Amino acid sequence: MTRAPSGPSVDGAPVDISFGDYLRLPSILTAQAPLSEAHDELLFIVQHQTSELWMKLILHELNAARDALKAGDTATMFKMLARVSRIFEQLNNQWDVLRTMTPADYTAFRAALGSSSGFQSYQYRLIEFVLGNRNPSMQSQHAHLPEVHDALAAELARPSFYHEVILFLFRTLGVDDVPSLPRDRPHTALPDVQKRWKIVYEDIATHWVLYELAEKLVDLEDYFRRWRFNHVTTVERVIGFKRGTGGTAGVPYLRRMLEVELIPELWNVRGEL
Repeated sequence: MTRAPSGPSVDGAPVDISFGDYLRLPSILTAQAPLSEAHDELLFIVQHQTSELWMKLILHELNAARDALKAGDTATMFKMLARVSRIFEQLNNQWDVLRTMTPADYTAFRAALGSSSGFQSYQYRLIEFVLGNRNPSMQSQHAHLPEVHDALAAELARPSFYHEVILFLFRTLGVDDVPSLPRDRPHTALPDVQKRWKIVYEDIATHWVLYELAEKLVDLEDYFRRWRFNHVTTVERVIGFKRGTGGTAGVPYLRRMLEVELIPELWNVRGEL
């Protein structure tokens, strides 16, 4: 039997599109515009542009995972959470490339950054808001971008992903008395929530879905923490304890961020088992 030919004209795709056109490579590959003659500035730009692309995918997956959780589709949610963890692993590996840049290499173009700083990444801020590390004052960094400011405000107006998890936890266990979950501040450990997670961990067979969800969240934050740690060590290796660009605190601020816990009850409950 002769197989029917396949191709753009047969499958219904535009005949004149190439893979480069589909990916819009001309736009992507011309988006790097170094402001100095320093060799390593291109590395710096590519590192951060690719990071932002991965963050775009993280937000896409986290928002879909939250919607899946609310719809009770835990299988789809688990797949998306696993993917987010792998994306953070990819982001972690990228630091190894940036660490090939020495202090002298960075100094050669640092002035070109002006007042710009990675601290101003609104996608990173949005990821933190989605995961529950919420500080409304951080919106002021983006007041000059109304669309971005509105997106951050909209996220603060809805439950974080972890708060949706807590609601699912209590609902699945048949508990109606859910503790208050403020949306306008970082999530902090709640004894009632930790008590429910302990029930899950002490009877895994009965509460397998909740147990798997808990471990997926621990996996995700584990990778996120490693990303933060690698960020700190990379910055310290390149600029030491000097202030960051844009007047940011640099290493001291990044070290404080290492203490942030997105799912504190799931870390704390381990000491009770």
